Amino acid sequence: MDLKTKYLGLELKNPIIVGASNLVTDIKMLQSIEEAGAAAIVYKSLFEEQINLEQLQMEEDMGEYANRNPEMINIFPQDIYEASPNEFLMHFKEARKAVSVPLIASLNAVFDDTWYEWAKKLEEAGADALELNFYNNPREFDMQGIAILHEELDIIKGVKNTVKIPVSVKLSSFYTNPLYVFKEMDKTGVDGLVLFNRLFQPDINIDSEKMAFSYNLSNEQDNRLPLRYAGMLYGQLNCDVCANTGIFNAGDVIKMILAGADAVQIVSTIYKNGPQQIGKILEDMEMWMADKKYETLDAFRGNLSMKNVKDPFAYRRAQYVDILMRSAEIFKQYPII
Repeated sequence: MDLKTKYLGLELKNPIIVGASNLVTDIKMLQSIEEAGAAAIVYKSLFEEQINLEQLQMEEDMGEYANRNPEMINIFPQDIYEASPNEFLMHFKEARKAVSVPLIASLNAVFDDTWYEWAKKLEEAGADALELNFYNNPREFDMQGIAILHEELDIIKGVKNTVKIPVSVKLSSFYTNPLYVFKEMDKTGVDGLVLFNRLFQPDINIDSEKMAFSYNLSNEQDNRLPLRYAGMLYGQLNCDVCANTGIFNAGDVIKMILAGADAVQIVSTIYKNGPQQIGKILEDMEMWMADKKYETLDAFRGNLSMKNVKDPFAYRRAQYVDILMRSAEIFKQYPII
């Protein structure tokens, strides 16, 4: 079976992309992921907070030695690290040398200049493509949604004018009308959309009565939302669509391709099952395709998209009347003891 696909103008040997995470910062793990069959890898995100925090720490450390005196043990600051995340770029370059598959850089910034400066630096470091990590946690009651969208559109245009490599955007689902957002971003010439960004949410420890933050791995049912939008977007945009969140096995990947996705990103399933899960997914995909007599992904891509599905309400409705009318059947599957 031929599992090749195109994403962001890149020729991929299959649709499996390993998303941004701490996994890829370890060279041995990075190489294991490639050996297991990953077609591309998104490197761990570089955040604006890292840049600002390191610069602030540098200023504070240097300030401690501003007023030197004879009683000082050492007139030079100790344990000073770089004021800018050059160490991040160094590790990215090492990762680029360690694997042969496309390596995609991920960036989340706040200020326009930072977006453009570091997009260029990541391109120069060898990134095959760039993923803009977009999200906006509401903090101001007076901030209108359209203002946030216009800001993000301007960033995409600015980054596209700064770099020559393909640019994708990883988005959250928290827009009033995501379809409008996707259409407007597509107009900027963005090369791809990643659906969706999995955001950390705060929790509360009721014993210590303190805020708690835990790892936020996805669950197998979390893929329903990207599935819906992959199916709605198929044949509607010029850019590529990559499904993300809750993709654990071959069945999940096949569903996304049937809906119309060009590729998928996985992370949680590697944390839970190890990099060998990639090979298992690919093997099971080939078996399914052979059974269905599909020789390529394009042979079934989008077959169950909104554009091609017979049920016109499959993607449009949030509740199905026939399911609600037969709600008692749930007790057959989950009997109450």
